[in-house]
Amino acid sequence: MGTSDEEIDRLLGKLTPRARALLLTGATAWRTKAEPAVSLRELVMSDGPAGVRGEAWDERITSVLLPSASALAATWDEALVERLGGLLAAEAWRKGVDVLLAPTLNLHRSPLGGRHFECLSEDPELTGRIGAALIRGVQAHGVAATAKHYVANDSETDRLTVDVRVGERALREVYLAPFEAAVAAGVRLVMAGYNAVNGTTMTASALLTDPLKSEWGFDGVVVSDWGAVRGTVDTARAGLDLAMPGPEGPWGEALARAVADGDVPGATVDDKARRLLRLAARLDALDGPDSPRPAPTGESRGGERRAAVRASSAARRDTCLPVSVDDPHGAEHLSDRAPSSSRGSSRPAPTGESRGGQRSAVPASSAARGTPRRPVPTDNARGTERPSAPAPSPTRDDRTRARVRTLARRAVAAGAVLLANRDVLPLDPERLATVAVIGAHAARTRTQGGGSAGVFPGEEVSVLDGIRAELRDRAARVVHVPGPRPDGPAPPLAPDDCTDPRSGLPGVLLRMLDAEGRELYAERRLGGRLLEPRLVPGAHTVEICARLRPRTAGRWTLGVAGFGRMSLTLDGRTLLASDFPPRTDDPAVVHVNPPAHYATADLAVGRDALLVARRELAPGTGRATVLVAAPPAPDVAAALSEAARAAAGADAAIVVVGTTEHGESEGHDRTDLALGATQDALVRAVTAVNPRTVAVVNSGGPVELPWREQVGAVLLAWFPGQEGGAGLADVIFGRAEPGGRLPTTWPAALADAPVTRTRPDGAGRLDYDEGLHVGHRGWLRHHRTPAYWFGHGLGYTTWSYDELTVPTAARAGDDLTVRVRVRNTGVREGREVVQVYLARPASALDRPVRWLAGYAAVRARPGETATATVRVPARALRHWSVAEHAWRTETGTWRVLAGRSAGDVPLATDLEVVPAPGE
Repeated sequence: MGTSDEEIDRLLGKLTPRARALLLTGATAWRTKAEPAVSLRELVMSDGPAGVRGEAWDERITSVLLPSASALAATWDEALVERLGGLLAAEAWRKGVDVLLAPTLNLHRSPLGGRHFECLSEDPELTGRIGAALIRGVQAHGVAATAKHYVANDSETDRLTVDVRVGERALREVYLAPFEAAVAAGVRLVMAGYNAVNGTTMTASALLTDPLKSEWGFDGVVVSDWGAVRGTVDTARAGLDLAMPGPEGPWGEALARAVADGDVPGATVDDKARRLLRLAARLDALDGPDSPRPAPTGESRGGERRAAVRASSAARRDTCLPVSVDDPHGAEHLSDRAPSSSRGSSRPAPTGESRGGQRSAVPASSAARGTPRRPVPTDNARGTERPSAPAPSPTRDDRTRARVRTLARRAVAAGAVLLANRDVLPLDPERLATVAVIGAHAARTRTQGGGSAGVFPGEEVSVLDGIRAELRDRAARVVHVPGPRPDGPAPPLAPDDCTDPRSGLPGVLLRMLDAEGRELYAERRLGGRLLEPRLVPGAHTVEICARLRPRTAGRWTLGVAGFGRMSLTLDGRTLLASDFPPRTDDPAVVHVNPPAHYATADLAVGRDALLVARRELAPGTGRATVLVAAPPAPDVAAALSEAARAAAGADAAIVVVGTTEHGESEGHDRTDLALGATQDALVRAVTAVNPRTVAVVNSGGPVELPWREQVGAVLLAWFPGQEGGAGLADVIFGRAEPGGRLPTTWPAALADAPVTRTRPDGAGRLDYDEGLHVGHRGWLRHHRTPAYWFGHGLGYTTWSYDELTVPTAARAGDDLTVRVRVRNTGVREGREVVQVYLARPASALDRPVRWLAGYAAVRARPGETATATVRVPARALRHWSVAEHAWRTETGTWRVLAGRSAGDVPLATDLEVVPAPGE
């Protein structure tokens, strides 16, 4: 199907005005409306960006899980991110998804932002370039990407109602800039956020038209964030094109009536429908229900034609995967070896870098990780077993699966940031007799952030898994000590702590009951976090039953999360029963992370106990139900002593600390940056007895590291995705260099940060008083020194910056080429990210002290020099004139600086900018 305006208009002419209006509201939570009159099938959408979940919150339907967005930005590697976009496209094809709701282009304005793991960086230039790379990778394979959340949706507190007040210049130069880059990259959709900007909610904002559609020429679809449309006429008259989810909502029939009544111009709706049809044409969705998109996992659409479509889609998705990981011959180095996995997965283990040769397999998980085998679910009233849904990738061969895992593993090392190193890393496995791996996060590494972007990985490699696999064939002994329990609420019930009381298999029993308590259906599920229990006619109550198998005696914390009337019983004894009405309508809270309510009970080892949670279904309360349980916390002093003893007896200690899901998650911001007293004490206790201590930080955004000067090395892992432990082991033992550079500035203490306010005032306003001075710009303006600057990151070699070459003059409006010569002064080949900054000391305008203008990476062997050629785009020199409502460039003397980070720029020279011809 062509995408010419004439062809789209021909299709539009087949639709009545009412049909055009109805087309603009979703058909379901994740699908757009089909329209047989123009052979339009539904378009399927899915959250991102770390993975493609598909339409269902079901832990049995698994997804590839990549490192968090902040980790991808830390690579400063657009080619790699583009490859990862291709991997996401392959996942979208596998899941029957047309539209990926990623990337997130909001900025790390304050270190307290709860969703920073899902955003890329603090800087508009870096965010724009990495976001554009992901978009190109996704869309090169017939899947549409979505730039979100337009615009200034940079924090979570009161995000549904906050009114962000931001100056016109800062809006243009800082917050809109990444979206402009996304449009230039050809992004198919832009998502309007929940928030308001300067008094108008974004779904009704004039910014959806200008600059997005008019100035930038965006010809795609503007979709609302889920539930962000609150009115009919104001949003319809604005630049919003598609209201999600559906079928209920403020548009639909109300929009059709508004058009008929003349309240919304018909031409306005025609433009929206035209954009949706153009998107459908680009996604091959205008050939009816059998157009080439595979059915989602576990769903059959029937017919020989669809079987052929799925076969062609499998071949299509394999073409999304890059053959090369590190070099043009990368496929030759991939291992087809069967996995070694405690989970029993059929997926092959990661295979290491292409230059590293053959190596031992890494287990998909360990018993300590508690990741269960894929279940055989049930779906009838008696709970009898039925075959599970098809495995996520039954048609992929072992080589394709190995390529997926190798690329995900490579991304971990590429984004890992070595913050400090006192000649401790890399560790030489041949010189190690004992390695102590310490911390709860070592065995249960947090692989992703919390919220709507979450997926269910088929396997996860913890840090402990990765280290054990690396040292398995060597003489070194690995000792694991969990240390004190990290601060935080009780987690969802895990399958290694319970069984389904009906089948006796690991997991829980989910039942749906009618108003009389009669069972409507039942099935075994893997754990206690059930966000979308299947609704059936007559459903009144969700029940989760589990037989607890305590391995620790004492007072356990038990609870249930959700809204409405809920109860929790233990062996028939009521622990809590009450009504818990919603305190917010934020969908991330109602449907993904509902609050838990707790009780305590004494449990004994060897004595099972039946735990039953019930919640009644009611309008506006969702159906997410979570059963939580935690054993008694170990004595902190004893746990610290045990960790110190293990570290003292080891040749090296690796201590893993990090945040929890309740610390970094969609729906709320953080209140501090502390890891907690017990985790800080753990690092200090280990460091005090072993100078060869590596602290691995498992977080999606900045945290305070008060012990950073005492520890031997600090390695930032981010939320590293399913291959986290394997990729981090590659870095720790020197198979790969830590490739990451910070995409955001890390404060030593929260009080030092220039921007900390994320909570609106009493009138619901959040003023961006800092203007242009976000991130490193704010630190420089206030003459403050952070713990680690934007752009900072060490490798396993050292570099000298020898020469900076710029033209003697440049014309306003032209790009600029800067060359930086560097030398590898270390003993190992390495990669250096050369960063170029601009300054305008004599400017008549308010400007940052300096700002990122461009970057390029080079590689060199020991003693070699390399020249980084950095393109500085003309936009880096321009400013937005509020008086003229136009872009302008100051002429005169500028300063060009080059270095390793925003705080380390040893080379500088002047540049004369002259007027463009005719000015």
